[in-house]
Amino acid sequence: MDMDAANKDYVFKTIKQRNIHFIRLWFTDALGRMKSFAITPSELAAAFEEGMGFDGGCIEGYRHSDEADMLAFPDATTFQTLPWRPVDNGVARMFCNVVTPSGAPFDGDPRRILSRMLDRVQDLGFSTTVGPKMEFYYFKSPDAPEPIDGGSYFDLTTLDNATDLRRDTVLTLEQMGIPVEYSHHELGPGQQEIHLRADDALSMADAIMTYRLVVKEIAIKHGCHASFMPKPLAGQPGSAMHIHQSLFNFDDDNVFYDADDPSGYGLSALAKSYIAGLIKSLPTSTSTPTSACSLARARRSFAAGPTATATPWCACRATSPARQRARASSCAAPIPPATPTSPSPSCWERASRASRRAWSWAPS
Repeated sequence: MDMDAANKDYVFKTIKQRNIHFIRLWFTDALGRMKSFAITPSELAAAFEEGMGFDGGCIEGYRHSDEADMLAFPDATTFQTLPWRPVDNGVARMFCNVVTPSGAPFDGDPRRILSRMLDRVQDLGFSTTVGPKMEFYYFKSPDAPEPIDGGSYFDLTTLDNATDLRRDTVLTLEQMGIPVEYSHHELGPGQQEIHLRADDALSMADAIMTYRLVVKEIAIKHGCHASFMPKPLAGQPGSAMHIHQSLFNFDDDNVFYDADDPSGYGLSALAKSYIAGLIKSLPTSTSTPTSACSLARARRSFAAGPTATATPWCACRATSPARQRARASSCAAPIPPATPTSPSPSCWERASRASRRAWSWAPS
């Protein structure tokens, strides 16, 4: 039995053993918002073999006339039961790959886009892992932004009322096969942070989407509201997702590490080129389909707060051989403060020029 058949067989057996009655097929639109529809176990064999048709004309990014009909093929390796749903007549989920009626992968499917890029990385002789740190706020209700506590960094006092929420969230994530490194209270009142253990990029993309839903579901269970808005409170720190990125060759060596780095940072020439490439790509990788006015408001809101920074920055950390599987680099780019008359982020260009001077620029 090949691996694909073995994974599908495991799904069928688990559905029968755990009395699963609904399977949610998950995918995302072009903006990364979760989409889903449910099927029953009797339809699952056909879903694996022929896909499940859906109307893509209602999905953001799928709206061209020739993209109205789509097929969702569930990925058996992503099968997990949903712990917050009833045990009897339970619910499971699988992420899907979106395919056109002709059988070709849909180029607008975000999961497909990531898979294609990972294939290019592999062709270059590397594998990549990512480890995200995601921040969010707990509010007492969805109707008003009132934090559930007045805690701050790493508080372990009665000020931190979110301890049980974080605990239940971590336990639920681990029940779904998503390992967590640690969790803690963040700087803002009601602000939290949970770190996921590093994994390959595609599995982590699935885990991030699951994480966001789990956080919201557990919050509802406790009678509060979780928000991933970038800046829900004026005068308080914004929330972000920091992504630690690691690159290894097929011998499992950390190619970002160089003990003989003349600059003293332990970074290889490849790591410096990688950082330069990230900075060069910032204008497009951080762009959003919003108006210039929305961008200006976002930049003004991020300018306030004790952890805000006036210019984007990129930090890279290369581990020693003893910790090669640990996070190797991280890049974060806070949105710069706004100039009301010029919402275009020209400081990205300055940062890119600075990186070329610092890192002996080599296009990546």
